Amino acid sequence: MNTLRVWGGGVYEQDEFYEICNELGIMVWQDFMFACALYPTQDNFMDSVREEVAYQIRRLKSHPSIIIWSGNNENEAALMMNWYGLDPSVLHTYIDDYVALYVKNIREVVLTNDKTRPFIVSSPTNGAESIAEGWVAANPYDTHFGDVHFYDYINDCWNWKIFPKARFASEYGYQSWPSFSTLEKVSSEEDWSYESKFSLHRQHHEDGNKAMLLQAAIHFMLPQSRDPLQRFKDTIYLTQVMQAQCVKTETEFYRRSRSEVVEGEGHTMGALYWQLNDIWQAPSWASLEYGGKWKMLHYFARHFFAPLLPVGFENEDVFFIYGVSDLRQDSKVTLTPLCSHGTESFVMKAGEAVLLYEEPVPELLRRCGPCTRQSCLVSFYLSTDSEPVSPANHHFLSSLRSAEGLRKAHITAVISQRGDTFVFDLEASAVAPFVWLDVGSIPGRFSDNGFLMTEKTRTVLFYPWKPTSTSELEQAFHVTSLMDIS
Repeated sequence: MNTLRVWGGGVYEQDEFYEICNELGIMVWQDFMFACALYPTQDNFMDSVREEVAYQIRRLKSHPSIIIWSGNNENEAALMMNWYGLDPSVLHTYIDDYVALYVKNIREVVLTNDKTRPFIVSSPTNGAESIAEGWVAANPYDTHFGDVHFYDYINDCWNWKIFPKARFASEYGYQSWPSFSTLEKVSSEEDWSYESKFSLHRQHHEDGNKAMLLQAAIHFMLPQSRDPLQRFKDTIYLTQVMQAQCVKTETEFYRRSRSEVVEGEGHTMGALYWQLNDIWQAPSWASLEYGGKWKMLHYFARHFFAPLLPVGFENEDVFFIYGVSDLRQDSKVTLTPLCSHGTESFVMKAGEAVLLYEEPVPELLRRCGPCTRQSCLVSFYLSTDSEPVSPANHHFLSSLRSAEGLRKAHITAVISQRGDTFVFDLEASAVAPFVWLDVGSIPGRFSDNGFLMTEKTRTVLFYPWKPTSTSELEQAFHVTSLMDIS
């Protein structure tokens, strides 16, 4: 993850935020605070906007982390896709107001005060094409130009063909619920149900709770525990599994599309999922919960945003692996193991995505046999001199609803302390998908989580954010994997 977008529906961040981004080399896409609405253009409002924009540019332009200014979030799309049911006969009036506010006002202030960075009027936008159409495009979501925002909660998110092959995917995502330990702080026992008034009140996306279950049910069995609290906890877990897997699949599609153009679409040069953090304890698109606890998605993001990554997918019953490099130098690597059938060493070009491997799935299954789609998955990584240089990735050959051979894994942990870090030595009795380690409200993060455990033993580190102890961690520790959900 190398870029954050400060969204136009939020706030201008404090100076410390930009200073940290400067130090860590994190790029910032900075929206001005206009989003998802029609704004007035009276003189006093326009004067106020000019003062606001000029002040923020003076305050922020010295920060090298800021790479682009954006006039608003989704207001070009809202206007031209008629989100607000405007009478077509008065559309020209609203277009004139839009141009007056964002082009003749905000854009002019930006160009006057900072000539070192690009400015886009809106996001999504068609860029030069929008300008050519009078600053508002007939279809601001055109994948041939600019950037796109994309959401689809109904169709199967494991099917990469539903995603747009765009120039830049600047907003996309899926919801999940935060952990029970986060919700417990602001709820009571009567609230601990997916159908409770609390759950409905905290959900601010129309039919959002239903959409999460519908998406999860495509590939996973939904929780059926007779214990209402256990069913609620299991449902929370499963929404996080769904979100992590969906955003992983979509992000990997965008990353492998960076070096190809298909029928005028492609060269996808950026992917910013929505969203990073939360403003309260509630279901949302965030990968960080209110309070900072990492969801499963945030652990996944450490892998799918890795600078060197192999990406697997299928098309017409053929399995492909692309290598994606965000590095600035070439890398000599090997693709392994693919049922102990690795590739010869090859050079991964810097800043490219290239095809590394393809094989018809029936041939792959025969070679790896005895295997079926339901009983096997494909795991692979990039290595140099037998040492991994990328995260291990995997590809499920079937929905886990229909997986064969999976059984409930008994997973134990021996916890020890090493300086300020705690070591969790795990042992599993069986292959376990989506292993989730949790220590309740003890603040901190694991070195990895939500992982596929195919080996009998594995060591994971825990980095506490406040002083804790081995005994406290042992008391709070709980582990869940997919087959625990019943």
